[in-house]
Amino acid sequence: MQIRLKTLAGAIALTLAGASAAYAADPIKIGVIGPFTGGSSSMGVSMRDGVRLAAEEVNKAGGVLGRQLQLVERDDEAKNERGVQIAQELINREQVTAAVGYINTGVALASQRFFQEAKIPVFNNVATGSVITHQFKAPEHPNSYVFRNAAHDSIQAPMIVEEAITRRGFKKVAILADSTNYGQLGREDLEKALTAKGITAVAVEKFNIKDVDMTAQLLKAKTAGAEAVLTYGIGPELAQIANGMAKLGWKVPIIGSWTLSMANYIDNARANGDGARMPQTFIQEPNTPKRKAFIDSYLATFKPKNDRIDSPVSAAQGYDSILLLAAAIKQANSTDGEKIRQALENLQTKVEGVVTTYDKPFSATDHDAITANIPVFGEVKGGKVVYAYPDDQKNPVRAKTASK
Repeated sequence: MQIRLKTLAGAIALTLAGASAAYAADPIKIGVIGPFTGGSSSMGVSMRDGVRLAAEEVNKAGGVLGRQLQLVERDDEAKNERGVQIAQELINREQVTAAVGYINTGVALASQRFFQEAKIPVFNNVATGSVITHQFKAPEHPNSYVFRNAAHDSIQAPMIVEEAITRRGFKKVAILADSTNYGQLGREDLEKALTAKGITAVAVEKFNIKDVDMTAQLLKAKTAGAEAVLTYGIGPELAQIANGMAKLGWKVPIIGSWTLSMANYIDNARANGDGARMPQTFIQEPNTPKRKAFIDSYLATFKPKNDRIDSPVSAAQGYDSILLLAAAIKQANSTDGEKIRQALENLQTKVEGVVTTYDKPFSATDHDAITANIPVFGEVKGGKVVYAYPDDQKNPVRAKTASK
């Protein structure tokens, strides 16, 4: 009888040990949210693929806390209502530890409140609306769970204006912005930046997603004497602007937000798109060992057409967001959302990313990892984005500055 009891106790102990080991090995679920179909998909798919690369690297190195990262990917179709549904699904059904993504400012603003309420960190790795990381401010919200590693529009808009007014000497500029939250918030940022230079746009025009004829807006800008067109929109409609200008025989520079680097701008505008300039946190050039390794891995894994990443900025920022999140989970030694937030706000180790090496990228009052000194200007040339200025090419990686 005693032997049987010992055998039974041993069996129970082994079962419990096995269950404990299995539990410890449960994957850490990370939500990945973006538009993987539709007009914004070149950004969404590139971001997702960058995330996949980073997660694979982390997992091959043993994972985080001895657990593998498991990506739970969802296509928000660039629709606010779909983003809301996904946020609730990831929180309530999938029980994710954190989420990364959001390409479209409107989707982010509509959806991230659910992560905030659940105290689950959400990492905006592409959406740039200036208000995104300020949606939940003290004292109403003592802690925000919204982080970002993209260059927000309060950085980009002044850069665009500086390029047009100071560097290139244009006195008359027009603004063409789409009707989304992204376009209209960006338009406001452009107008503020122009006002700071003592300039008022000679024309401010709006267009809708899927518009294919910009003649009316362009004629108003041309008649007003615009010497350059400043844009806030996404690739397909931006290409219509470039093509519309060519049809009118009106050739002035296009200077706009980072989305002028999208593949569906470059491919749809073709030669008409050449010369467009835009802020970029990353340009597909292997000018550091980290960037070379990332580019080589991306091209080998996903085999994009013409060896060109459709949206290099989205891919690089997606990749970096996972490295930052993994470092925070490791430091927190927990998958508890509050502990991960605290770790992100006080990261003790440097994280070598593709965009930059992140050294204390966040604080309790600053959830934006990118400062104004980090982006450089890219230019569309011969079907790809290249550095607009040689000095930026020679000095490709800049660290975050203390001032915003």
